Order: sequence, then C-alpha cells, then structure tokens
Amino acid sequence: MSILETINSPDDLKRIPSHKLTLVARELRQLIIETCSKNGGHLAPCLGVVELTIAMHRVFNSPVDKFVWDVGHQAYAHKILTGRRDSFHTLRTLNGISGFPKRAESCHDIFDVGHSSTSISAATGLAVARDLAGRKNKVLAVIGDGSMTGGIAYEGINQAGHLNKDLIVVLNDNEMSIAENVGAVSNFLSRTASSEFMFRFKKDVESFLGRLDGVGKSMLHVARKVEESFKGLLTPGMLFEAFGFDYIGPIDGHDLPKLIETLENVKKFDDAVLIHVLTKKGKGYKPAEDNPSLFHGVGPFNIETGKVLKGKGGGTSYTALFGTTLCKLAADDERIVAITAAMPDGTGLSGFAKEFPDRFYDVGIAEQHAVTFAAGLAADGLRPVFAVYSSFLQRAYDQVFHDVCLQNLPVTFALDRAGVVGNDGPTHHGAFDLSYLRHLPNMVIMAPKDENELQHMLATAIDLGRPVAVRYPRGNGYGVALDQGYKILPFGQAEIVREGGDAAILALGTMVYPALVAAKQLEEQDGISLTVVNARFVKPLDENMILDLARRNGCLVTMEENVLQGGFGTAVLELLEEHDLTGVRVLRLGYPEEPVTQAEQHELRAMLGLDAEGLVFSLRNFLKKS
Repeated sequence: MSILETINSPDDLKRIPSHKLTLVARELRQLIIETCSKNGGHLAPCLGVVELTIAMHRVFNSPVDKFVWDVGHQAYAHKILTGRRDSFHTLRTLNGISGFPKRAESCHDIFDVGHSSTSISAATGLAVARDLAGRKNKVLAVIGDGSMTGGIAYEGINQAGHLNKDLIVVLNDNEMSIAENVGAVSNFLSRTASSEFMFRFKKDVESFLGRLDGVGKSMLHVARKVEESFKGLLTPGMLFEAFGFDYIGPIDGHDLPKLIETLENVKKFDDAVLIHVLTKKGKGYKPAEDNPSLFHGVGPFNIETGKVLKGKGGGTSYTALFGTTLCKLAADDERIVAITAAMPDGTGLSGFAKEFPDRFYDVGIAEQHAVTFAAGLAADGLRPVFAVYSSFLQRAYDQVFHDVCLQNLPVTFALDRAGVVGNDGPTHHGAFDLSYLRHLPNMVIMAPKDENELQHMLATAIDLGRPVAVRYPRGNGYGVALDQGYKILPFGQAEIVREGGDAAILALGTMVYPALVAAKQLEEQDGISLTVVNARFVKPLDENMILDLARRNGCLVTMEENVLQGGFGTAVLELLEEHDLTGVRVLRLGYPEEPVTQAEQHELRAMLGLDAEGLVFSLRNFLKKS
C-alpha cells in the first residue's frame, strides 16, 4: 500500500512521519499526472504547489482553518488530501469531482472559484465574518503571481491591509501565469524595479564594462546576477508592506521543512501577513516544466512522451481560424490592433503577436482594463479586436457599456468559448453573453454557423465601425471549404438554408447544422417539412424574414447555445409582441437558468436536448400540438 492510500483526511497527513512527506509529494504528483493524462486538466499549476499544499494541511486545521484558492485550478493536491483520493479519477467528468473548489463537494472547499484574482477579497470577508462571530480560526488565501495582474487583487489587499485582520496571503510566485506575465506589477514581483539614480548608474557601469575585453563581459554578467538577487530581497517586501502587510520571503516553495517551519511561525501572528513563495510550474514532470504554458490547461496526453493526444477530428479549430483570419485582415488594414487578457495561446493570438508585435497587447488578467484600453484605441481611429473567452468578458460588463457602447466606438469583441466549454464546468461556460450584451445600445451581435462564416463575420465586424460581438464555440469546425477572400455580410440579414412549408426553425450559430439534421429526419420519418434559417444576427434581427415566416407558418422554433432568459429566443418573442403577433406559437430551445454542469461538450448538448436527437424529440412533440 502506498503512503497516499493511508491519507483520507488532513488529520491522517499530520500522522505521517516528517521524513516521509517527500514521498507523499511524489505520490501526489504521480496521481495528478496519471489522472490528467486521461481526463485533461490544469496540470502544471497543480504540480507546482504540491509541497505548499502538504505544508498548509500539515500546519493548519482545515476546514476549521479556511483555505481560499485563487482561480482554484491548482487545488488538485488539496482535493486528494481532503478525502477525494478514491474519486479523483472522475476529475472533470460528468458526475465527477470538479476541477475547481466547490462548496457543495466538500467542507474543505470554502469558496467556489474559477476566475482569477478573487481570493484575497473572499478571504478578507471570511476573516471579518470570523471576528464578528468571535471565532479564532485562521484564514489563508493562496494567489498566483499571474492573478496579481488583476485589479480586484489590489482592491482586496488594500482593504485587508487597512483592516489588518488575522489573515495570511500566500503568494505563489512562479513568474508565469497562463502566459508570460506582463506589466509593472509583474516586473516588480519578478525583482526588476529601478530608480532614476540606479538606472543611470547601471547604464554607466554597463557601458564601462562593455568596453573591456574578456573580463569586462564576465564582470557584467556577474553584476547583473547580483543586481537581480539584491532587488529580489528588497522590492517585493516594499510593495506589500506599503499595503499594510507583514512580508515574509521569498522562500523556496519546494522545500518542505522550510515551508512547514515558516507556516508554523506565521500561525502565531494575529495580523495581516503575506508569505512570498517561489515555485516551479510543472514541477516533477519534465514536459510540463519545459512547456508550462501548454500544460497549464491540457487535454489528454501520453505520459511517456508528453505529447498531447489528437482531438476528435473535424476541421480547424474556431480559435485557430480566428487567429489566422485576423492576421490576414491586419496585413491589409494597419488600423487593426489585437488585445488579450493573458491568453494569447488560448484565444489564437500567438501568431498575431509574432507577425505584428507592435500592434499586439497582452494586458494581463485585467479584462476591465482591456475593454477601456480598446475604447481608447478606437477613440483615436484604430480598430481594436479584443479576443476573450465569453465567460471572462462578464468581468468587464460596465466597461463594455460605459466606455464602448455609449460612445459607439468601433471595438470588436471576439467571444471565444461561447456556449458549453466542457470539463471546466459552470464557471467557464459561455452561457450568458447574448443576454448581457443584447440590450446594450449600439451593440451588434453575430454568431457564425461554421468556420467559413466566422471569417466573413470577423471582416464584417471590423468594417462596421461600431461595437460588435462575434461569438463562436470552443473546438473544431465542421471541415467545410474555406473561402480564400472575405466578404462583408449584409447587415442584419439572416440566411435560409433549407426550405419547408410546415414550420420554421430559427437557428443561431452552432445550432444550424444540428437543426438541418433534425429537419431532414423529421421529413423522412414524419413527413414534416421545415424551413431552417441561419439567423446570423442576434442584434439586429432580420425582422422582415422572421415576421414573414411567422405569418406564413403560425409557429416558430428558436435554437441557441445561451441561457433562454434574455437570449435570442427572447428577442424573437419581443419582435412578435411589437408587431401584435402574440398568437404565433413559439418554442425556444437553449440553456436552462440552472448552472450547466461539467462534461464533454457532446455529453452536455445531449443532456440539454441540443443535439440532433434531442432536437427531433422536442420538435416532434411541439409540432404535434400545433
């Protein structure tokens, strides 16, 4: 029996002899690697905090002492050590354990997370609630250096330092979030600050040493190393102590005895303290150490080679096609600028960054800033394109409204991962963008039926010269032929892709092809003849086409991968009401109000009745009653 098999709770971990804790760390890494190789997951972040997690559970008393994990994608070892070892093989699968902390899953998961930079704010709230209740437990927030590029982290740390509550913030500094960290704060944490005097002095010394043959270059190399070491000891503490925190570190995040000793000492404190821990992302698995960006969030892979297993076929991914299309458009239009919030790979902009480095901006995990930054660019004549996951744009709602839409500025929002995203679950599904964008003034919303139409929609969006959102799904396209040139789509016009006389289906984006399959089956099996419309535009709707079909057929079916409340189907209902056609029967198919669980995309669509089989069932029942 392995040592890990004897650990079913943090209390069991406390009984393990100290000299065997390194073996526990090794077995934790092996289980995490084996599971992620089959299920996919956030491998590199979890491998980097194994020793830190062991030390925290060794020293503190979870769940009485409360751990808040920022983002939560680094909490796999925490899950295993808190009674979920035997169910860990179900990670990120249908009815399995979540890839993020979930309060409903375990009493050791104190706060539901999934998006970055929130842990300090939540932990501050927990600390205040504890004090109001007269309890004495400890509260810890674990936050990565990448999350420190998000503004809410500083809003939280500002209040926490001011209140000076009994709160421990653990800064996990691996000098890399999903992509290389950017910005002044990241540079500060990476020990690269300077003053005017030091800057001039350094330049003078470098110039002098550079003119010396041989020994001068060696001395210059040594001087730079000494400079980094000196500033590494000085500047991070200055930053956090200015916020009112006691600062400890930096310390080696893989040195278990040192971590345990430090946490034991800090446990005695009763004010706000920050522990700066240096870790290596992907620690213990060489492919992840060598390519932490790839293994940040990875699909199934071969453990021996580290090679990611191929997907399920189909055409090129929507993300990749977006990236190549934007590069082609930018080659002909110097006004086009691309923006990402720390996701150049995930949003398909890595190629753009290499081809147009002066027109590419990674602003860090700062979606609010990204939107207003884009608005500033647009206000001076540029055509910014902000590529962002649908669920992450939710964080910048006010900026979309106030800074872009009110001024009718030409910012294009490329909303990747619209619809169900799969195994990351409810925090990452793009289930709400139609609802939270549709009512904003001046906003145009489009969704392509396939990867070829995505090309044309992107060109159309940039050409329109106003706020536009183009939403498209995670995963591969259908493998359709790609036009070599781009055309501007007729504004606000839908497309009839199948003619029929009994009823009309208004399908949006990813629902068009399943609607075609369902319509064909119903005609062959039931003799029902259906029109299928590729809606293309959610705002503005193709009012003339929809009203004509409503009057001719007397019933409409809307299909969308968005929550039904306030979405595409709701827009159609509003249109019918405005034209006194409330007698038209309407069936709206989409997501329920309840959060959609985690599973493979095809499993979720089947659960929600949005695959071809589910559509046939719903349409048959609806049309029989018509």
